[in-house]
Amino acid sequence: MTSPVSGYITDNRNLVEGGKPNFFYNIEDNLLFERDPENLIYLLSSQQMPAMIGGSLGDLRMSKGSIREPHWHTNAWELVYLVSGSATVGILNPNDDKLLKYKLKKAGETVFIPMGYWHYISAESDNTQLLLFFNNDRFQTQDGSTMLTETPLEVYEQSYNIDPKKMKEALKPLKGQGAVVIGPPPPLSQKRRSWI
Repeated sequence: MTSPVSGYITDNRNLVEGGKPNFFYNIEDNLLFERDPENLIYLLSSQQMPAMIGGSLGDLRMSKGSIREPHWHTNAWELVYLVSGSATVGILNPNDDKLLKYKLKKAGETVFIPMGYWHYISAESDNTQLLLFFNNDRFQTQDGSTMLTETPLEVYEQSYNIDPKKMKEALKPLKGQGAVVIGPPPPLSQKRRSWI
């Protein structure tokens, strides 16, 4: 099966595949990332449901104290919808460099995150479930852990006067593991997949 080209198609030619409408998919059939059974992300996009051109849905589940690490999306906005549990969504406002914090405590509460804004999601209770809506079926994510580990050590010294040896030691638990995605970082033996 060839996946359709990303983007909105106005003639609905992507609604039927093999003579049948493709309007159903179980999001739990596409595990995107798993730290452990209580901390994982499922994803639904046009790659799983070709009719879904132009948008994506993430199903984020976390336990108390876990965090969807700080990150940003270079080509999509995000809408966070609380299904169960409680969470804090932090967004760095680039207009005034102030951190905005939103506490989600009741099912149905939402937070909008504009494209390109640095943000994180922290679970305040066990069994926290959030639906993450994106306005791009091929959205891109830049995770903070990747940014930290891929920046040359001498840049930290040059930019912030941080001793490269201390920075190397601080980043050692992250190096070579890929993005943290849902933190705190799990042991190396745990399953990890790349976030889009």
